[in-house]
Amino acid sequence: MRYISWMLQMFLFIVLLGFALKNGQSVTLHYFFAYEWQSSLVIVLLLFFTIGAVLGILATLGIWFRQRREITQLKTEIAQLKLDSRAAGA
Repeated sequence: MRYISWMLQMFLFIVLLGFALKNGQSVTLHYFFAYEWQSSLVIVLLLFFTIGAVLGILATLGIWFRQRREITQLKTEIAQLKLDSRAAGA
């Protein structure tokens, strides 16, 4: 399994390296107030992909924390019910 993971990582690295080499053209991003930023196309694409991934993770954090809190609450209820059933059976 370790070798499969290593081969998959190597393949992904080669694909991303090829992507970077093929998209090295310079692009200009125009902002407000006549501000411009020039960079390589691959840098711009990877930057915006990363920003999108981070925003997606941040958007799910609220749901994740709410679910964790609910799971903890349900576990304590289950533990309490088990204690109550043992006390009633004894």
